[in-house]
Amino acid sequence: MRNWMLWTAALLLTLVSAVYQRVTGPTYEVRVDAEFAGGGVRGELLRSHDVGSDLPVGLEVDTPAVTGRILWRRLGAGDGWITAPMAREGDRLVAHLPAQPAAGKLEYSVVLARDDETLVVSGERAVVARFKGDVPRLVLAPHILFMFLAMLWSTRTGLEAVVDGPRRGRMSLTTLGLLVVGGLILGPIVQKYAFGAYWTGWPLGEDLTDNKLAAAVLAWVWASWRRGDGRWPRAVAIVAALVVLGVFLIPHSLHGSTLDNTTSAMVSG
Repeated sequence: MRNWMLWTAALLLTLVSAVYQRVTGPTYEVRVDAEFAGGGVRGELLRSHDVGSDLPVGLEVDTPAVTGRILWRRLGAGDGWITAPMAREGDRLVAHLPAQPAAGKLEYSVVLARDDETLVVSGERAVVARFKGDVPRLVLAPHILFMFLAMLWSTRTGLEAVVDGPRRGRMSLTTLGLLVVGGLILGPIVQKYAFGAYWTGWPLGEDLTDNKLAAAVLAWVWASWRRGDGRWPRAVAIVAALVVLGVFLIPHSLHGSTLDNTTSAMVSG
């Protein structure tokens, strides 16, 4: 199989897994597209926001007679639900929820009403929004780039092993290097800016993002160590590529850093 065909297949697999990880993650916006009281209701409910400013909640609501309110509370704090009215600004209903510390979470539901009709826009389960510190682009952009390249090279190296290509050993080392730079060096710096801690995975915590990164790195340490010729090293590279693919199919930020509102300690969940 030609080199460009393998790279094309690797790129497509990487793009699909990256998009899937992004849109299934707990910080991806909740899309709203509904009908209520003879008009449309559209918008996005945020599940991630920077510290230092209130969380904006806004929806386009076509029918002027529709009003809205938000029920919210701090996640896990034992607080009662607080009701906040939404204000109409043209064709939008808007409100703001109070800013929280880094890794602090709020849960909220949006309720629309007209006369005796009501609609819980957010569904049966409340939307959970996590606050994070601002990460400089000069740190975040290289982190994202190196992690994407690591996913790409991992997939491509796995395909190289499948066809028993001559570049498997060199590509294994490249994959490992990209994971180390993007994940083990830049990743903790990003997390420090966002949540105030460099590492919250094992053995310090149960952060799934950190733990799955560790699994990916260990898989490619193993594959790089066993990169010599022969059938067994080929299988190791294929397994390492499958480990990374499986890791990146886990939604991003799932069971990530969370501020325990009862103790002010950083936990995972």
